[in-house]
Amino acid sequence: MDFREKRLGLNEAIFREVNDRIEGLAKLFRWGRSDALDLVCECRKATCVERIEMSRAEYEALRAEDTHFAVYPGHADPEIERVLSSHKGYEVVVKEGPAAEVARDLSPSS
Repeated sequence: MDFREKRLGLNEAIFREVNDRIEGLAKLFRWGRSDALDLVCECRKATCVERIEMSRAEYEALRAEDTHFAVYPGHADPEIERVLSSHKGYEVVVKEGPAAEVARDLSPSS
């Protein structure tokens, strides 16, 4: 497996973990508020600071597939992923090749 592709997949898996924790805290401290989640972009750039907003239902649908991630519009990297769908404020991408292997290996559902 190419080290660069593996590293890019690892960056995205880390952002997925951050968003999983945000979602968990949102459940814990909901107190009747909106179900909108304020998440971090799950792109390959370790320095990315873009934010994504989606509903809890959208987030749960995203997490149903180990190789699906949410990125800020225009942050998809065609070297390791392709855009599956576009939404207001984010795109859903699917990892391919070695990045997909890393995503599956590091998935909380594994």
